[in-house]
Parts: sequence; structure tokens; C-alpha cells
Amino acid sequence: MEHHLPQLILDLALILGAGALVTLIFRKIKQPTVLGYIIAGFLIGPHTGLLPTVTDEINIKTLADIGVIFLLFGLGLEFSFKKLMRVGGSASVTALVEIVCITIAGYFTGKLLGWSTMNCLFLGGMLASSSTTIIIRAFDELGIKTKPYAKVVFGVLVVEDIVVILLMVMLSTVAVTQHFEGIELLLTVGKLLFFLILWFILGIYLIPTFLKKVRTLMDEEGYLILSIGLCLAMVVIAVQVGFSAELGAFIMGSVLAETTSAEKIEHITKPVKDLFGAIFFVSVGMMIDPKVMVEYGWIVVVVTLLVVMGKIFSTAIGALLSGQSLRQSIHVGMSMAQIGEFAFIVATLGMSLGVISDFLFPVAVGASAITTFTTPYLIKYSDNFYRFIEKILPDKWLNILDNYSANTQIIQAESEWKKFVKSFLTTIVTNGIIVFAMMAVGILGLRPFLSGIIESNILVSLITLIVVLFISSPFLWALMFKQPNNVKYKELWTHNQYNKGPLAVMELSRFIIALVMINYFVYRIFPTFIFALIFIPLFIVALYFASRRALHFYEKIEKRFMSNLHSREIAAAKKSAQSDNIIKQQLLSKAKSGAWDINIIDLEILQDVDYVGRSIKELTWRSDYGINIVYIKRGDRLLYAPGPRDKLLSFDRIGVIATEEQLNKFMPVFNKKTKTRFTDFEAEDIIIEKVFIESGSKLAGVRISKSHIRESTDSLVVGIERNNERFLNPHPSTVLQAGDIIWIVGERHKLQKLK
Repeated sequence: MEHHLPQLILDLALILGAGALVTLIFRKIKQPTVLGYIIAGFLIGPHTGLLPTVTDEINIKTLADIGVIFLLFGLGLEFSFKKLMRVGGSASVTALVEIVCITIAGYFTGKLLGWSTMNCLFLGGMLASSSTTIIIRAFDELGIKTKPYAKVVFGVLVVEDIVVILLMVMLSTVAVTQHFEGIELLLTVGKLLFFLILWFILGIYLIPTFLKKVRTLMDEEGYLILSIGLCLAMVVIAVQVGFSAELGAFIMGSVLAETTSAEKIEHITKPVKDLFGAIFFVSVGMMIDPKVMVEYGWIVVVVTLLVVMGKIFSTAIGALLSGQSLRQSIHVGMSMAQIGEFAFIVATLGMSLGVISDFLFPVAVGASAITTFTTPYLIKYSDNFYRFIEKILPDKWLNILDNYSANTQIIQAESEWKKFVKSFLTTIVTNGIIVFAMMAVGILGLRPFLSGIIESNILVSLITLIVVLFISSPFLWALMFKQPNNVKYKELWTHNQYNKGPLAVMELSRFIIALVMINYFVYRIFPTFIFALIFIPLFIVALYFASRRALHFYEKIEKRFMSNLHSREIAAAKKSAQSDNIIKQQLLSKAKSGAWDINIIDLEILQDVDYVGRSIKELTWRSDYGINIVYIKRGDRLLYAPGPRDKLLSFDRIGVIATEEQLNKFMPVFNKKTKTRFTDFEAEDIIIEKVFIESGSKLAGVRISKSHIRESTDSLVVGIERNNERFLNPHPSTVLQAGDIIWIVGERHKLQKLK
């Protein structure tokens, strides 16, 4: 009896078998597995003739499209919008400058080569992101994850991910419409941001609550089916609205990343992502024509040089503009000089839309392969390059850069206004988007529905108007009247007369925005000026008198939303071993250390070392090496800011803060009979924070030992900036002065109380 296998199964066996074999080789030579998949696809592709190739190309393309969806879903699970908010201004400015510069450079390079406009646009999009995989691997191999610039590099990568997602949406829109007008692009960006925020708000409000309700009914199978179902549902919604499937997958992943089940979902869906991702990258390799690679080899060289030189220059400039030192900026720039896996996804998007030439794909693969091998050497020799730049630059320029970096830190430390501006913008944007969405549902959904069951058009319009405004009234109230729950906000009104003007403008602007939205909705329902003139004042007066109920309802909604948004932190706080989580999660701090070369490392003390049982005072590590011990972890107990009498015991874990030079002197002493355990690159619970001492502050004129900072917040003063001079690990007898910027290490929530 003859058995017949569907061709798709035979093709999958070929793809996965070739991918597995080549990947094993690449793991052996310590190269990225993505390149292994692409080479596997190249070997079994239709252009080589070396091995059998696939025949069911349509179904393989469908599986590859599913692979892109799950790759973006996995990226969203790792992303978290809160991580983007914690990245800070320095990494954000660096990333945006780099992306804008390299995208424009790619576009005009394509124009100089005589390419079409779409080829130029997609080349710029392909160059916009660097490879997280390659950078992490290089940092691990070189042992530099604890370097001060590492946190900036990883922050830039986070920003790049979200910006490239937006670029993909814009490129697909431009490719479909073939329009390049600035106004249309702005409308597309506005529409994109509107739906991004709306989906995120609704997702955070609904999905974590649903997962909590069904937690007792869920097992691994349930989480797998539910998460993939939610992912694909969001893909369908995004496509229906006019965006790409990849954007929908990314959004759902980022929403699930904020839930307490994020790690479980990521772990369960990882095999699915890896399987379909492998199929995608193998299919990428199958599209490479060796004849085209040879024909366009010189273009590969040009694009590679553009990537290396352009990314080094643009990223370094962005880092300098953000306030980083020249040395740190060069380190960051030379770490980012490669293109990542997103280049293949962007190129695949262009190919699927039929708007780019076939040669762009091998160009992207060739440039990616070359920069993969050059990245470790660029990172390794970045210090030598810095010393070369330092020698050729005039001293005047170097002084200007140093002063700019120092002044940037002072501006960041002194700015309290940005907190209030951020609070106002958050209130306006979130509530405004919700109100606008409700009005759109009323006009496009509720009104047509009522028209089918009620004959009177006036009655239909009146019911639509009342229902929508009633439901949206809590959000309209918040948009017009909600005040920040902050003592500093009241102080701004009363302590400085120059603050009253800007604050009044901010309050008036939000009221005008709400008024315009209400007027637009009323006029769409009843296009009569007289009706709007009478109805709108009556509604605002009624809303004002019903403010207590509106406030109560809004606070309930806000409480649930914030509870869901911070559910991961709340769950961690309830665990008895919270201190374990603090250390395990990324302790190399969100320290905005500016131009300072500061490291925090996590060290483990073994049993057979001679300093076990000795106190911190006896060890004299601070006086001998200039290092500070900021915590001692002993079992489930975590002691912040240990005192001089606290002793070190076997198997303790200690946090040490020092400069790179001080660590180089200290580590040989500590490493003699111990093992070192470095933490990841981003802090969550233990941070370095800067505090500006204003004139009249209680800290001004007080010695550090008498400031009660250690006693009240379990924190340590580890640095002082004064008159463009910096003092690391100052002596307890140092007197704090007005105008100082002091650097303190401790728990996030306690430092917020101190500020």
C-alpha cells in the first residue's frame, strides 16, 4: 500500500533539518544562529542547486509570515512600555538622533546609486536598527556588561525596537498609497499613535483583570492557547484598522508583558516563536541569489561602510547631545555599528508588497554578515579610538564637551517642571483618546444601530448624544478638572509668582481641548449652531455639579488600571523573598551617571577567604581602594547601606560601587579565592539617584554624617558634584552646600521620599 505525504510536510522536513544542521555548526563557532538559518536557506534555495529545494512555496510563505508575527509577539513580551519609560532621556535622545541620521543617510545613498524612491526608503528603514543579539553576545564575550556605557547601549536598543515598529507601519502605508506628502504622513503617524495608546489602555484595563479571574482554571495548555489567540485576534484588529499584522502582534505582546503571567507566557510561547522564526529566516536565505550577490557585491561594501561609519558617527553625536562624555559616546557609537534582524523583516515587507528590487535582500544579508564579524573588534578597540580622537581634538573643544556634559546633568537635576508637564500631558492624552474613541463609536456604531430600530432621526441623535456624553463624562471631567495629587504642584502656585502664568495657560489649554472635542461631537450629531450654543454650557455646568460622582467613578477606573499596570511590582512586593528579586533583576542601575565612570557589581563571598568574619571597618576597603559597599544580602535578608561594624560572612552577596579604575585595583584582592557574579544591565529596585540641593534646603550646610540620609532612607551618598568638580565616595565629614548635586544609592521608593 502506497502512502502519500503532503508536499508541505516534506518541505518542512527539509527546512528544519537543514536549519538544525547549520545552526549546530554556527553554535560551535560562536556565531549568531540567525545567520545559520539564512545560510541553511541559501543552501536549499532554488538558486544554488546543491540540495533539494521546496516546492510548496505558497504555504511556506504563509508559515514565514506567521514566523514574523510570532517574532514580533515575542519582542513585545520582552519589551514592556514601562521599560521604555525607564530608559531615560539620554538613551532616547541617542536613539532618535541615530535613527534619523542613518535613515536619511541610507535614503540619499540610494539616490546617489540611482535607485527608486521606494528602494531608498526601505534601505533607510533596514539600517535603522542594530542587533540586540550580536551586541549582547559581544558584551558577554568581552566581559563588559558592567561598563557604564552598557546601560546606554541597551536603552538605545529598547528605543530602536519601538521606533522601527513605527517605521514599518509608515513604510507599508507609503508603499500601498504611493503618497509622500508630509501632511498625509503626519496624519498616518497621528492615527498610529492614537490606536497604539488606545489599544494599550484598553489592553491593560481588561486583559490582566481577565487573567486574574481565570488563573485557577489555567494550565500551560490554557496559557498557550489563550496567548496565541489574543495575539492573532490583535493581528486581525490591526489589519482591519489599516495597520500591519506585525504591529498587532507587537502590541498584544507588550500588553501581556505588563501582567504577572508575562514570564510564563513568554516561556510557553518561546518554542512556537522559535519554530516559526526559524522557518522565516530559512525562507529569507532561500531568496538569496548568488549571482545577484556577486553582481551587487560592491553595493554590499558601500552599505557596510555606511552602516559602520554612519552608525558610529550618528550614535556618538546623539550620545554627546544627550549629555554623555566624549569617551562614553564613542564607546556607545562603536557598539551599535551593525544592522539587526529587523533589516530582514523590513526587506521581507518590501518584497511582499512588491515595491522594492530583488537585490536589496542580498545586500541586507551581506552587510549584516560582515558587521556581525566586525562588531566585537570595534567594541574591543573603542578605547584606543577614543584616545586617538582625544589627541587630535583641540583642548578647547574637549573643555566645551566636558562643560556641556556637566551642565546637562545640572539641568536634569534641577528640573521639577518636567514632572508636572508630564503629568498634565498624560492626563490630557489618555483621557482625550478615550473620549474621542467613545465619540467615534457613538457616531459610527451606536447611531447606525439605533437608526435601524427607531424611525425618528431626531430621537436617534438625541439618544446617541446623551448616551455617549454620559459614558464619557468621567473622562471629560478628568480632562478638564483633574489636578495632580502633589504638594509641589500647590507650591508652584503659591511660592513663585512667575509660575502662575505658565500654570494658568496649562489649565486653560486642557479646558479648551475638552470644549473643542465636545463641540465637534455635538455638531456632528446636531449640525446646528444654536443647539450647540445652548447644550454645551448646560452640559459643562451639569458636569461640574456632578463632579463628585464623576470623580468617584473615575478613581475606580484609574485604580484598576494602575493596579493592572503595576501588577508585577505589586506581586513582587508581596513575596517574602523580594530582596532576592531585587538582586536577581538588573542591578547595574538606572543610574543617570552622566560622564561619571560608575559601576555597581554584585559579588559573592565564598567560604575559604581570609576576610570572612571581619567588619567593613576592619577591611579598610574604602580607604585602600575607594569602593563603597551599598548592601549585604544574607539569605532572605537584605541590609541596605551597611555600617562600619557590619561583618561579612561566607556566602554573603555584597553590592560594590566604584569607578572602573578603582574596581581594577580592588578585584584582584577580592577575586583571589572568590567567584564574581555580575548582574544584568538595568536596575529596578536599587538605583543611583541625583538630588539637587536648593538654596534654603535642610541639607545645605550639614555634614553627611549629620544629614540622617542613611538613617531615614537606608541610602548612601556616593558622589558630589560641586562647581564642575566631582567627588566620588565623599568622607562622612563633608559639608553639603547649596548648589551641590549629590548622588545617592538606595531603594527606589525610599529615594523618592527623600526627594
